[in-house]
Amino acid sequence: MSDVFKALADPTRRTILDELAERDSQTLFEICSRLAMRHGLTSSRQAISQHLDVLEVAGLVRTERRGRNKFHVLDTTPLRAIVERWPIHD
Repeated sequence: MSDVFKALADPTRRTILDELAERDSQTLFEICSRLAMRHGLTSSRQAISQHLDVLEVAGLVRTERRGRNKFHVLDTTPLRAIVERWPIHD
């Protein structure tokens, strides 16, 4: 679970997750374009790729190869584990 908290601690990674939640299954190029256009984030493709690697290690993002393209897909399973550990009560 510490990988999940580490991944969520970074604002750029949270923004990447927001983008994947809004429009799932994106290539690195698409993610970089959306981050630049919608959020003014001008990180290099290499930096965004490294953020995606951290998110993948944490289990928050999966990758799927389709032909020559690699798509990044949001996986909220680790977040469910957090809610199960500390349930939300009204």
